[in-house]
Parts: sequence; structure tokens; C-alpha cells
Amino acid sequence: MAFGYPVLLDLTDVPVLLVGGGTIALRKAAGLADAGAHVTVVAPEVLPGLRALAVTVHERPYAAGEAGGYRLVITATSEAAVNAQVAADAREAGVWVNSADDPQNCSFILPAVARRGPVVVAVSTGGASPALAGHLRDLVAETVLTEQVEAAAAALARQRADIHAAGGSTEDVQWGQRVRDALAAPDGC
Repeated sequence: MAFGYPVLLDLTDVPVLLVGGGTIALRKAAGLADAGAHVTVVAPEVLPGLRALAVTVHERPYAAGEAGGYRLVITATSEAAVNAQVAADAREAGVWVNSADDPQNCSFILPAVARRGPVVVAVSTGGASPALAGHLRDLVAETVLTEQVEAAAAALARQRADIHAAGGSTEDVQWGQRVRDALAAPDGC
């Protein structure tokens, strides 16, 4: 199954190339910058909002082979040939690449994500229907990711830290009842 192994990445200080300067690129750049990535945007034209983010902007066409200088690459142009060239360069250099709305030029895809404090839920259809993934994400965000879930996550993190501080391993703990108790408590404790 393509795209069958979900992961969450630590992009803190990771050099990321984003090829494209439009609305989709703006959304992707904002998410990457929020994740702490060092984002470089390359596009002949860029929306003003891209310059407002903490990203480096090069207003020019993509240069062949440029993808190899980064650890992660995302394309978000309306030019299929440019997206394909960037993806080919990235694959040749062993760099993970996502081409917006173009799964055949991706080595990874981006799920629809809902966040509440430290809790992150990612929904994917493997590229079959991003609209369905987004709809399911919205349902989860509205019905599951409550303040109570956020409080429970904080309480369980404290319990985990206490176990580690006492020299214990959290692998030996039966977490099921602790999770249920944290979710049932008014403040998650």
C-alpha cells in the first residue's frame, strides 16, 4: 500500500525547499515555519504573505538539481513540468518530496491534521480523496478533540514524567485505566 506508514516529523531547523509562490505554497510555508523548519521558497512570483513569514524567498525559477541541497522538498506550482522536475531531482538526491495534488510525484503525502494542545490527529486517504480526509479531520476536531482531551494529555504527560523521574519505565505501565481516569476527570488529573 503506497503511503501506508504514517509518521510525525521533527522539522526543527531542517532545511526545506518549497517550490511555488501561490496560495497553496503560502499555506504549506506557514505550516512548515510553525514546525520550526528553515523554509526556502523559490518561485518566479510570490504572494506578499510569503514574505511576511519567517522564510527565505528567492523570486526566480527553480534551478535544475536544486532540490538536492535540502532535507525535505515540497512543490506547489501550477506547472506540472516544474513539479515533475523538482520531484525527479529530489528522488535522485535521496530527498523526500511532496508534490501538491500529485501523488505520483510524491515520496510522502501530507495528511489532514487536527491539533488540540499536544494532541495531533492525522487523517489520510492515501491520496485518494483529500476532501474526504479534510472532512473527517473536521469531524474529529469538532467532536473528539475537546478541552478535556487536552487536559488529559497534560495529566498523562505528568504521570509519565513522574515514572521516569522515579527511575521506572513507562513500557511496564498498564495505561488503559490511567487514560480512562484522565479523560473522566474534570481537569484531566
